Amino acid sequence: MIITRNTLADRFPNAYAASLLVEKDVTLWLERTPTGKHLALLAPKAHASLRDFAGKDEPFDEDHIIKRCPLQFENASALMDYFPEFKPAPLGLQTSAGFGDRLGIATPGHVHALQTSTEAGGSISPIFAQQSIREMTRTKRTPRDVMNDATWGTLEAGWRAGVGADADHLKTPADIDACVRAHFSFFTIDPGEHVDNRAPSLSAGDLEDAYLKLPWDALETRPNELERHYGTHPVTINMTGNMTDDKTGESTRFSFDKTTLQRAAVKYGRAIAHVAMMYRHVESHNVPFELEVSVDETELPTSHVEHCFFVSELKRLGVRWVSLAPRFVGQFEKGIDYIGDVDKLAADLAGHAAIAKALGPYKLSLHSGSDKFSVYPLITAVTAGRVHLKTAGTSYLEALRVTAGHDPALFKDILGLALERFETDKASYHISADVRNVPAPQHIADDALAGLLDDNDARQVLHVTFGSALDAFKSRLMKVLEHVEHEHYATVARHFDKHLTPFIRR
Repeated sequence: MIITRNTLADRFPNAYAASLLVEKDVTLWLERTPTGKHLALLAPKAHASLRDFAGKDEPFDEDHIIKRCPLQFENASALMDYFPEFKPAPLGLQTSAGFGDRLGIATPGHVHALQTSTEAGGSISPIFAQQSIREMTRTKRTPRDVMNDATWGTLEAGWRAGVGADADHLKTPADIDACVRAHFSFFTIDPGEHVDNRAPSLSAGDLEDAYLKLPWDALETRPNELERHYGTHPVTINMTGNMTDDKTGESTRFSFDKTTLQRAAVKYGRAIAHVAMMYRHVESHNVPFELEVSVDETELPTSHVEHCFFVSELKRLGVRWVSLAPRFVGQFEKGIDYIGDVDKLAADLAGHAAIAKALGPYKLSLHSGSDKFSVYPLITAVTAGRVHLKTAGTSYLEALRVTAGHDPALFKDILGLALERFETDKASYHISADVRNVPAPQHIADDALAGLLDDNDARQVLHVTFGSALDAFKSRLMKVLEHVEHEHYATVARHFDKHLTPFIRR
């Protein structure tokens, strides 16, 4: 029994043609029905696959059964077993991008954008399943939900070139356990709560006291040993060129006098110990994985000397990682472009990239990376493609853009709630939006609503209140987006074309 995309459309007009998969005598695809989407599986009677997927059997012909299966996690796991390209795996140093999806329905739009970049000669490895525990809590999703939605979206849109999956901003071993069980392969450890931002301003006496109180057993060294090591082992970095060339040039020597060392150790020592503990916990699961370390959500920028200390200590403790997200200079706020001096940022990125080349190599990771269009050319140039882009809420904002055009009343309800909830919901975010600059819904004409998605204040107000909006309006929002599914996908894809194009290296 051979089914092609043409015959699939003839016999099953509600099928998604791009989803068709044929493996020997098993054929499967996704269909849309009045009750939602499901997986259709066609196989010979008594075939093992019919037992591995949960669903309802229907006769197809004398020799075959067609089984219609709900899009549940157990069936997604079975799909990964039959087609390994759907099972998340480590991506290595290849340019990569994470596509956060708060609604669980944007993946086909992400895939379409990635297919466009691939056709243009680019090579960007995707992470479609990406969500932080904080976002999962606010969207009332689990790691299994995130993985499930991304897997079926990947199948629907026809992506077959492999994927990663990012368990983002993990803070506890229990978070790791839940994400391992859901097949995540990329674990972003966030030790931000353990970073001591007082370190640069502590007096000499207070600094010495804080230094001696670091968790030395967890750091597997002693104060005098650390001072002796860095006093005799300055770090020399070639600060010219980019991350993949071997040109010689001017070098910078990062020397650690006692005060410099103590300030770096006090600022990041507890964070380093936490990362090492979390790394070993992931490692204990004995599954393929890669690690990202993120200190971007902290008050103070990560200096170049602090970067050197941080990664040198991780290496000493046996931690291996594929990407690091320092706290760069300037402001990387949610859903809007970079705020700050671009020339200073360029110099800062160049230094961090040189360190990542010399002490790794590993990728630099651009967190809160959505809509940072002025930054993408800078980081692509200095890393020569060893970069990971992480996006999240921008896909949700594009969904709201579509909603504004098709259900203005719903958009106004979401905006009204956002204005009410903003002061509370913004607490865990670094943003500068002024809610007073966002007009009340009743003062906006229906045809002007979509334009709010181009205003920085309105974008951030809508961005950080997503949890409250989904609590109140998710079913209405999903109904609108499902009704105009193709437009939703196309809108997301156009927006991500602008994100991905600067990372294409020909």
